Amino acid sequence: MESIILASSSRRRQNFFRLLGLPFAVMAPEIDETPARGMSPRQASEDLAKRKIQITIERLKKKKQEEAAKWIFSADTMIVLDGKIFGKPKNRIDAGAMLRSLAGRRHEVVTSMALYDGYENKIDCRSVTCEVTFAALSPAEIEWYLKTGEWQGAAGGYQLQSLGGCLVKSINGSPSAVAGLPLYDFYAMLRDNGYRIGA
Repeated sequence: MESIILASSSRRRQNFFRLLGLPFAVMAPEIDETPARGMSPRQASEDLAKRKIQITIERLKKKKQEEAAKWIFSADTMIVLDGKIFGKPKNRIDAGAMLRSLAGRRHEVVTSMALYDGYENKIDCRSVTCEVTFAALSPAEIEWYLKTGEWQGAAGGYQLQSLGGCLVKSINGSPSAVAGLPLYDFYAMLRDNGYRIGA
């Protein structure tokens, strides 16, 4: 199989790539992840995913390595509550505020994926939206979770695939999408764009 440049610093996505046996190299772009104004959560998520690809392509061009980048993948996950986008918490206080807002309520998780095909010089972008219902949380439970440190680098301040799963009552949609990479849709995206899985 051909190597894919993973334009993401997410360990969760790296673990998913390893799970699928995909050869990859990490090249995390430096980007301001503040959602653009005037966009819906889905539009903002897709915009960020595509910008990560574009920044990575420009970086490779500067290094004169663009020929090595036949496949580049990026993704972005956003938590949405009452139309408000929750990105990655800036600090522990911010994470605590997010968890208190989410406790006992249902929110949306939007994960957008962008795949660059260097053979065709095109970017395919797709999104998956899920509904997540949090359990009611006491101040002590929130404090316990904050102490785990899992909130760091996680949209909404929690990680479903780890101890954050203790906070989630139910999911309507793909659990892997909530964790940062909707596996079914990602597999279909690779296949639809001609990436030869297993070859």
